[in-house]
Amino acid sequence: MTKKAIIIDDERLARSELKKLLQDHPEIEVIAEAANANEGIEKIEHMAPDLVFLDIQMPGKTGFDLLTELDRLPQVIFTTAYDEYALKAFEVNALDYLLKPVEPKRLADALQKLEYIEEKENISTPLTPVNGVSATNRGILGENDQVFVKDGERCWFVKLNEIRLFESVGNYAKVFFGTHKPLILKSLNALEERLDDKIFFRANRKHIVNLRMIERVEPYFNGGLLLEIKGGEKIEVSRRQAVKFKEMMSL
Repeated sequence: MTKKAIIIDDERLARSELKKLLQDHPEIEVIAEAANANEGIEKIEHMAPDLVFLDIQMPGKTGFDLLTELDRLPQVIFTTAYDEYALKAFEVNALDYLLKPVEPKRLADALQKLEYIEEKENISTPLTPVNGVSATNRGILGENDQVFVKDGERCWFVKLNEIRLFESVGNYAKVFFGTHKPLILKSLNALEERLDDKIFFRANRKHIVNLRMIERVEPYFNGGLLLEIKGGEKIEVSRRQAVKFKEMMSL
């Protein structure tokens, strides 16, 4: 199956060289190029690629800055001349990291990794149109959608189904996944509007929980409930929301 790709790099020569190398990989169709982050964001949002080749160090916004502005991510292969960024790139769990000038063998390895991951997970790529409607137009983020979380110098690619809990901290939200709890500059109300309410439930004013991460439900004060989440967190469901929770879970 052909994958749609966008190349984002401020160097025209680097874009041309990568396109030339990709001619040996007919499974990858380059549908657009961008010379900076703003142009790249616009093309990703309008063209819904499966894969992005992304330079890290560009004038203005970096490749990491670009990722923080996307609600929903395609697969990402970083391409850069700056190997000092390698550790950071792997920390965010990108698909792969290619040092420029890109070697044909390394490119082939990266693309094979993409194929392996998709076969292993057996899911459609995040931005692929569903029922003829682009994911970017659906508004709601699905559990297999990937989001980019940046907190200071640390950043991650995270699938929504790996996030067990969101907690309000002023104008920020704390994101709980694995052993990590980074802060993102988004309110709980803004997150609630974008999350699928069949999977993510607003337990109270401060918390949104992943229903699939609940291990135990107990009665609590004043008709409320207490949820025990897989990470060990205990979250109170307000009395008002407890009624809704019971209806949803048929309790």
